[in-house]
Amino acid sequence: MTDTPIAVVILAAGKGTRMKSGLPKVMHRIAGRPMIAHLIDTVSELSPEKVTVVVGPGMDNVADAVAPHSTCLQETRDGTGGAVKAARAELEGFEGTVLVLYGDTPLVRAETMRAAAAVCAPRTDDNDGGAAVSVLGFRPAHFHQYGRLITNEEGGLEAIVEAKDASPEELEVNLCNSGVMAFDGRHLIGLLDRLDTNNAKNEYYLTETVALARGDGLPAAVVEGEEDELLGVNSRADLALAEAVVQDALRARAMENGATLVAPDTVWFHHDTRLGRDVIVGPNVVFGPGVNVADGVEIRAFSHLEGATVESGAVIGPYARLRPGAKIGADAHVGNFVEIKNADLGAGAKANHLSYIGDADVGARTNIGAGTITCNYDGFGKYRTTIGNAAFIGSNSALVAPVTIGDGAIVAAGSTISRDVEADALAIERAPQDDKPGWAAKFRKLKSKG
Repeated sequence: MTDTPIAVVILAAGKGTRMKSGLPKVMHRIAGRPMIAHLIDTVSELSPEKVTVVVGPGMDNVADAVAPHSTCLQETRDGTGGAVKAARAELEGFEGTVLVLYGDTPLVRAETMRAAAAVCAPRTDDNDGGAAVSVLGFRPAHFHQYGRLITNEEGGLEAIVEAKDASPEELEVNLCNSGVMAFDGRHLIGLLDRLDTNNAKNEYYLTETVALARGDGLPAAVVEGEEDELLGVNSRADLALAEAVVQDALRARAMENGATLVAPDTVWFHHDTRLGRDVIVGPNVVFGPGVNVADGVEIRAFSHLEGATVESGAVIGPYARLRPGAKIGADAHVGNFVEIKNADLGAGAKANHLSYIGDADVGARTNIGAGTITCNYDGFGKYRTTIGNAAFIGSNSALVAPVTIGDGAIVAAGSTISRDVEADALAIERAPQDDKPGWAAKFRKLKSKG
């Protein structure tokens, strides 16, 4: 790869009618973020001089998603060539390599992009260049519906032939067109200006630039990529396939970095999930956005984590839920059907059963009994509960915020605490037990007569 500057044009104006959605196709999410964001992130690895996204009318949300990169409006959806024409003002005079990508083909790897761009890089030593046009090809397992890339004996690209127009011999070719292209910027504008709409769809086909370049005696090239990275998302089924590809990659990365996934195919990651070394993840665990897990954590089956930080040695689950703002300290335990939201659970603290801890600070080594809740919401505002170090909160307690429980304090089981409890005190709030000897036997005798 030379130091030739790169400009990237991403075509994202398609309506995506097969998605049957009011959301632009490129805004549908893979691993928790819009597919266009996946592509933008990969493109950044190329350090391009400029990135322009071509959008259609009413796609302000796409423009917002790709900011601060510029957008160009394709007023009329008149084909892929028309989309690149819409970006003409951004490309005029650019003499580097122009890479044309598709917002609905979000999984192209950076190294594949580099290879496609490299063969079109102008050579500064003799003012000559490589190929005027390069096309990213692939060899899919089922290739009958794709356009074929016809090459010569030297491996250069001679033509792109659509499947419906291919001869029997051409249909045997399994090198297919992905649509991704790169151009020597010195030739691009001239090629675009010569595109016409003399075809069945009355559209500008970007692929026609290959024939135009070859007619000028300019070389065209093919660079091959892998089928999974060139998956185009045109339907909900395609979206599911893309999700599967990304999830497989995220699982592989987690394991390569030292995490154990007991049943990898059942674990679902967000694109930004961070796991430390020697983390053990049980079956059917789901990670939402913004999760950071330190070394040596165990996350047991059927837990859901989102917006949470978990420190080393903690044990989460099974069936635990960590919501945004949950901070779990070192060696803390969050057990069965426990929900933590916007709360700090200190080092060594335990909430092992059937509890809700929201908007709270729980001190180190404190024990939260089964069925305990922090009553943080009065219908109008949220309030905070503070529990000191080494406190003991008995089962089935309700802590009505705002309230503070001191260090070492004990809250008796079944209590509703609405006032602060000082350090090392015992707080009891429940009706006294009233036993009536013999009452049960009398009751049964009375009922049996009825």
